[in-house]
Amino acid sequence: MLRLERIQGLLFDYGGTIDSNGLHWAEVIWKGYEAAHVAIAKETFREAYVYGERTLGKNPIIQPEHTFRDMLRVKIALQMDQLKINDPALSTRVADWCYDYARQAIDHARPVLERLAARYPLALVSNFYGNIAAVLRDFQLDHLFPLIIESAVVGIRKPDPAIFQLGADKLGLPAEALAVVGDSYDKDIVPAGRIGSQTIWLKNIGWKPYSGDETADAVITDFCQLDVLLS
Repeated sequence: MLRLERIQGLLFDYGGTIDSNGLHWAEVIWKGYEAAHVAIAKETFREAYVYGERTLGKNPIIQPEHTFRDMLRVKIALQMDQLKINDPALSTRVADWCYDYARQAIDHARPVLERLAARYPLALVSNFYGNIAAVLRDFQLDHLFPLIIESAVVGIRKPDPAIFQLGADKLGLPAEALAVVGDSYDKDIVPAGRIGSQTIWLKNIGWKPYSGDETADAVITDFCQLDVLLS
């Protein structure tokens, strides 16, 4: 049960939370493949998705100035290379479809974030590639998150609870005074709970099926439900 009287600040996950309304990005990109009529099995796609993520994690391909569209075009190109699909126009079409999906989700979330920012200090805690500042500027979210803890910059990745503690430190608040909002049960909710923060799980389709034993202080299924939950 969420205890509103304890909340003095909010930590937000970014990818999968703000930019897709809780839908795991593998699922968003799969929708993009379907929209472009790419004829592959979903499991084959998931293998290519993992390959792309690992490649980006090991190599500094994404640069700080890259926007989200730039990043998606790199991701999809890596996936299609792994899938042996040599069609740059198709790759760009899938990436741009996914970018438009993200923009719609962010337009949905932005008014909620603006209202929350008027009441609470906010910080972003994200596993990202070193370009989150450029992404936030592109989507007109940078004014809402002056405080950013990005894995590629701080050298700590979720699910390590230490990255959430860095968020608490940035806000100058004890972990117990924070609520963490995220879509990933394993990477957001569990580690945030371990440092003593309250947790708000934006539950949608994840990378793997849920066990049914997951718990959080609050569970929502749409980002806009934060308005009511935190009122």
